[in-house]
Amino acid sequence: MTRTILFLVFGLTGIAVLVSLGMWQVQRLAWKEGVLAQIDARIAAPPVALPQSADPEMDKYLPVEMTGQFGPGVLRVLVSQKRVGAGYRLITPFEFEDRSVLVDRGFIRVGEALSPAPAGQVTVTGNLHWPDDRNSSTPDNDVDDNTWFARDIDQMADLLGTEPLLVVARNLSQPGGAVTPLPVDSSAIPNDHLQYAVTWFGLAAIWTVMMLYFVYRLRNPAKGQA
Repeated sequence: MTRTILFLVFGLTGIAVLVSLGMWQVQRLAWKEGVLAQIDARIAAPPVALPQSADPEMDKYLPVEMTGQFGPGVLRVLVSQKRVGAGYRLITPFEFEDRSVLVDRGFIRVGEALSPAPAGQVTVTGNLHWPDDRNSSTPDNDVDDNTWFARDIDQMADLLGTEPLLVVARNLSQPGGAVTPLPVDSSAIPNDHLQYAVTWFGLAAIWTVMMLYFVYRLRNPAKGQA
């Protein structure tokens, strides 16, 4: 009887720990969904003028609108799109008033000719972004071949002679040729809390079954040996 009680205490403690971890992930899921909803609302808000001094924390995803013209030069950032395949994001300088910033015009497939930026006065509507494209396995950008593997804003701005600010276009007032805009959204922000919760609750269920089985074996040793 003592062994059974000790085993029950151990088993119930394990179940309580696993269930609490699952509940914590459920709470984290609700928190993350709230954060993503706030980000989506911010992205879709009415655009404002580009701030004179933008802050990467305060102004990330800020919707902006600029009227000016595209400058010379274009950088190709290698990316891949689901159901489309490999291609490039096109980064072009944009000049307005007395400023010049980077604009991510959108996506073209690998092998397609570089579409020239719209000529003349253009209104760009998009979102400020400080992308985190680089990780430990990302190659160095091949500047000579104009093949970039990450949108390294400072390096791009230095090469194209702009401010180190990137606006990811959502809409251009003039057609952008074969370029398909890839506006910012929250889909790339990881939200794995539901999978984690299912994992912890699943482990709790397995632990419960195992505990009941071993308690049964302890209470019925003869049947367990049959």
